[in-house]
Amino acid sequence: MDTSAFDDLLEANRKFAETFALSGFDGVAHAGVAIVTCMDSRIDPLGMLGLKPGDAKIFRNPGGRITPQALEALVLGVHLLGVNRILVIPHTRCAMATHTEEQLHEEVGRSAGQDASWQPFGVVEDQVEALRQDLAKVRSHPLVPDAVAVGGFVYDVDTGLLEPIG
Repeated sequence: MDTSAFDDLLEANRKFAETFALSGFDGVAHAGVAIVTCMDSRIDPLGMLGLKPGDAKIFRNPGGRITPQALEALVLGVHLLGVNRILVIPHTRCAMATHTEEQLHEEVGRSAGQDASWQPFGVVEDQVEALRQDLAKVRSHPLVPDAVAVGGFVYDVDTGLLEPIG
């Protein structure tokens, strides 16, 4: 495999490893936090909550949605990794909330040079309502105990602030 496209990242990794301080870490979420958020690069999940590596389990996907995979991660986090607080955090100006499925099919198809209409993207028309539905999925899951605090928040990518959503 030619890794030349990754040379800058591998060099940064070597420098990171020189001061690596998590060797032997137990993998438990030391702050008891799990975060489900979007893959958007404007989001710093640890930084926005004043956390550091080792404090939280982070699951990212387009739109920060509660998918079956996100639920799987949350159940494992709650029962095996010390999670007792779950934050679900979509964000403002998200492509999943500002585009239609058709628009994304067109844009991806144009970029890919082929039909992309078969690929689902899971856009949301009402981000706050989608968040409320996602919170209900987590809160009603039989393997997420009532003792686990579950909160929904919208992250504002222009201010860095979280807005609580019930």
